[in-house]
Amino acid sequence: MLEILGSLTTSPWIYAVVAVSVVLDVFLPVLPSGVLVITAAAAAAAAGAAGSPTPVPEQVPDIMALLVIATSASVLGDMAAFRLARRGGARLDRAIARSRRLTRAHERLGVALARGGGALVVIARFAPAGRSVVSLGAGKTQRKVKEFLPWSVLAGMTWAGYSVALGYFGTQWLGTTWLGTAVSLIALFAAGSLAAFLLRRPGPGSAAAA
Repeated sequence: MLEILGSLTTSPWIYAVVAVSVVLDVFLPVLPSGVLVITAAAAAAAAGAAGSPTPVPEQVPDIMALLVIATSASVLGDMAAFRLARRGGARLDRAIARSRRLTRAHERLGVALARGGGALVVIARFAPAGRSVVSLGAGKTQRKVKEFLPWSVLAGMTWAGYSVALGYFGTQWLGTTWLGTAVSLIALFAAGSLAAFLLRRPGPGSAAAA
């Protein structure tokens, strides 16, 4: 696995792999999109590609291109899931009914987004499977695109910026690619655990009802 990632980070194909992984992990949360982004950013830091006044073509990935691609792919995946859920259908309804996470999203997200609680979209972007829950839940509750899209863009920018910064600065500060990548992944998983904890907390309305 590490050998494959190492070979990809020295090839322009890393951009396509990152884009596809980030788009699809809204449907398949097991895909290591965060790992790919961090590894690519760490390789960019090690190669000195980012911010160089005279970049060498072989020194890929470029840090800004990686950031734009990861953000764009994140929003594209969110909107694909959102549109799919809006169109609905019996099969999707059954899938949501079988998932406690999606059921809770269906119940909570409509009110949360309507009241400006779209920050939930940003927090969920870091939680395991949180992106899937929020994107499908927002579509299922028939929220308008203008209510969901700005938060999806902000979530994608925040997640991509955090992941790229972890890989890039982690490698720069710690001096070695493998150590910088390892510490960055720990920080990414820590952020995911915190996001999952915040999502599990009952909202003010739930506390009042109790």
